[in-house]
Amino acid sequence: MSASFTVPRRYCGPPHSANGGWVSGHLARHVPTSTALPAVSVRLLSPPPLDRAMQVHPVADGGTEVADGVTPVLRAHAVGALSIDDVPAPVTYAAAVAAGAAYPGLHDHPFPTCFVCGTARTLGDALLLRPGPVNGHEVYAAAWVPTESAQELVWAALDCPGAWALGVGGRPMVLGTMAAQVLELPVVGAEHVVVAWPRGGQGRKHFSGTVLYTADGALLAHAEATWIDVDPAAVRPAT
Repeated sequence: MSASFTVPRRYCGPPHSANGGWVSGHLARHVPTSTALPAVSVRLLSPPPLDRAMQVHPVADGGTEVADGVTPVLRAHAVGALSIDDVPAPVTYAAAVAAGAAYPGLHDHPFPTCFVCGTARTLGDALLLRPGPVNGHEVYAAAWVPTESAQELVWAALDCPGAWALGVGGRPMVLGTMAAQVLELPVVGAEHVVVAWPRGGQGRKHFSGTVLYTADGALLAHAEATWIDVDPAAVRPAT
């Protein structure tokens, strides 16, 4: 039996499609996990449309798929626990705030409408994360004080900082796959820090890691993502 799946326009990344992290987290709600398979991996197959009812249904390989009519949009599977071997140490909230002053998106943003990190959004309507380089560390960090708490928002917060750690400002890219494990939801009104770092690349593919910490350094969530280079002309408005 299929279920309905709609992405409200509020949760866009590019102007006409969903933020990859939010929509992946929304699909993750439909994926049963277990002690052996506590994380969820989501592959984006085509740009997820906004404000249009899609259908969620199981697929033959045991996964869960979202389709827009006959067009597959997302496919997800439960997977094993993500490794924490290369996870960076926590960054202080004050250091994350300072890093935000050097957020590259303030000067060069491929998707200024993005729900997570867009510079054309307003407080209360979006997360407004500002991932910037942390002095003395090979990581990016973003300060976050949630005004609401949900699995989709955690996935969203773990999404874009990874792209900025990979240099998305000068090299537009889109999310290809994302795997995340949410241990605990953040507390509304409390200070949190997202830390992101590059994990290498191959051709047009680039790999990132992100983690969500409380202000006192407790790990709440962890994600790994694959990003795909896109033609800059495809994301810049015509002049």
